[in-house]
Amino acid sequence: MSFEIKLPLFEGPFDLLLFFIQRDELDIHDIPINKITSEFLDYLHHLEKMNVEVASEFILVAATLMRIKAKMLLPRPVLDESGNELDPREELVRHLLEYKKYKSVIEELNQMEGDRLQKETRGNISKELRKLAESSNVESELQDLDLYKLLKVYQRVISRFEYDQQKPRHQVVQYPYSIAIQREFILDKLIDSPRLSFLQLMEFEPNKIGVIFNFLSILDLLQMREITMHLGEGFNNFWIEKIADDLVESSNRPE
Repeated sequence: MSFEIKLPLFEGPFDLLLFFIQRDELDIHDIPINKITSEFLDYLHHLEKMNVEVASEFILVAATLMRIKAKMLLPRPVLDESGNELDPREELVRHLLEYKKYKSVIEELNQMEGDRLQKETRGNISKELRKLAESSNVESELQDLDLYKLLKVYQRVISRFEYDQQKPRHQVVQYPYSIAIQREFILDKLIDSPRLSFLQLMEFEPNKIGVIFNFLSILDLLQMREITMHLGEGFNNFWIEKIADDLVESSNRPE
């Protein structure tokens, strides 16, 4: 059975060392150099197995760790000019602290950069006003208005208003007519007057739409055999009469 090992990518060798220190909660001023060196070299070996190119800075830090480890194994200490014993890890610790300080600043700067990218640039107010004026088809800029330009704008608005007032308007009127309503209307009139001319019907509804609906209703009543029609001379007028109920029943009775 084989296992696939996935390792996180680090920006640099000091980033990797800080990861080991923070993960194991180590004292950065008293680094266990043997443990850190072993883990650092093990990480590089895994990168080589994954065919990942190891940067020269990682190799340099690995060599530095091994040099520090070798110095700490030697029984002969290293002394400074005052005769004090030097810690081989001192330079490494100083670099790590400096890197940690800059890294914290970089994280803060990245946060500030992200916040800045979410903001919209205000820009130049004069250019924005000029752009608004051009998009509105205004001849002058807003900050350079005077009485003459205001009067020109007022004249243009009045001309546009007068043009809108003179435009033709179409109004849809709902007429209170239907074939069924006019049928009942004609039958009611035939109750009052057994014989009714079409000219008389026109007087009841003296408009074009009313005449049309009355004429269509008469045709409908003729088809329903509820009325009969008599033509006048010259076919200029006709009269309608209601058919008696007994005649309607006999005509509708099957033979």
